[in-house]
Amino acid sequence: MMTSASVSRKHALAVLAGPIGSLTLAGCATPVIAPPDAGIAVPATWAETEQAPASLDVARYWRLLDDPVLTQLVEAALANNLDLAQSAARLDQARAQLAGTRAGYLPQVSGSGRAQQDLLDNAADDPLISLGADASWELDLFGRIGANVAASQADLAAAGYSLADLQRVIAGQVALATISARATAQQLATARDTLNYQDENLQIARWRVQAGLVSSLDVEQARGQRAQTAATIPLLESNLASTANAISTLIGEPPGRVLRLLEAPAAIPTPPAVAGFEAPAEVLRRRPDVRGAEASLVASMARIDVARAQLLPAIQLGGTVGTSSLGLGNLFDVITGGVFGSISQLIFDGGRTRAQIDSARAAAQGSLAAWRQSILGALEDVESAAVDLDRSGQRVDIYAEALDAANNSAILARSQYQAGLSDFQNLLTSENQLLSARNAQVGAEADRASAFVRLTQALGGGWSPADYPLPISDGTEQ
Repeated sequence: MMTSASVSRKHALAVLAGPIGSLTLAGCATPVIAPPDAGIAVPATWAETEQAPASLDVARYWRLLDDPVLTQLVEAALANNLDLAQSAARLDQARAQLAGTRAGYLPQVSGSGRAQQDLLDNAADDPLISLGADASWELDLFGRIGANVAASQADLAAAGYSLADLQRVIAGQVALATISARATAQQLATARDTLNYQDENLQIARWRVQAGLVSSLDVEQARGQRAQTAATIPLLESNLASTANAISTLIGEPPGRVLRLLEAPAAIPTPPAVAGFEAPAEVLRRRPDVRGAEASLVASMARIDVARAQLLPAIQLGGTVGTSSLGLGNLFDVITGGVFGSISQLIFDGGRTRAQIDSARAAAQGSLAAWRQSILGALEDVESAAVDLDRSGQRVDIYAEALDAANNSAILARSQYQAGLSDFQNLLTSENQLLSARNAQVGAEADRASAFVRLTQALGGGWSPADYPLPISDGTEQ
């Protein structure tokens, strides 16, 4: 079943088609407004990764993690998330505003009609009927309407990119939360498993005390160790429930079902190898937040032209036509009408229009700074996430070795204690190290999967023009 939000998103590509700098309106004099140079030297290559052709398609990166539940939850969020529904409504609003602004190119025509019947003794038998029509048309000689249309087009583009970027963010939030829930479920299973071993250790210590082989110190140490492990279980259960409930909100449903999906321990997804990805300039073009900031800048620049146009003459053409008669029989025998033209010019407004121009310029400066900030932020995201993914993979390998050593050590310590060849302190230390190593391994695997999600997000993954029915334009078609 397709929701209203998903239907609205399927129209968004009409907004995203073509570079923002080539905004035109077929058949009308809409100005072409290109953003200025950002003033930022975009590097040709990445500093922290080898330059190579892109090794994977990041549009649906969550499917590459090979976790059916994670895929199900992400795609449910993209279909039902209520923040996306709000953004889709804002896109529809921007589309309607553009249609209203374009109507300024066309004449306005209104009609009127009147019927009057006198009730006096000598009144005519037929009513007096009159019909009329008025038309007016503003000539856009100085670009006020065209600048308004250009601003509305850029607003519509910004709304479309905002929707795409929100989709990118929501997909990442659900994927990261699901990975976190997977890690918590594994740590919870580890804590419960460890608690079973510690119950056995406590029983063995009691038997040895009863046999007079050791002091009661072993029992108290075993009790303390067990209590500390048991105390972590409610906290982990609470964290798992909170994470699952947050995912439920993101996918637009009440809590409950998601927790049942995620409470059973399952493997943390292993991300595919990333051999390389697109050059910085191409990544910036794919990032909807950067493109949206560029569109907002174009809209701000167009509004400077709108404000300036108020200083120039406004020319209007108009006309009227009408007829009247007693009764309908000869209503159109005599038709009267006229045409007129008018021109108006601002002479004095106390500086209000100049202030509006200055305000529009200041808004454009702010939009330019926001665009620059989005570029720097996007580059930072990719560089940091690339390093994080590489280093987290190294940590997984190191912790695997540590876990193997801790597991062997715990097995030896347990067997030696049961045989009376070692004291309880050695067993306590070994099992604490094993628990820490198991949790660290799970954390490293979760960090690696999360780093993959953040990297693919930084590369502009999580949305695709294929979501929409129209193909991406190269900017030559309007």
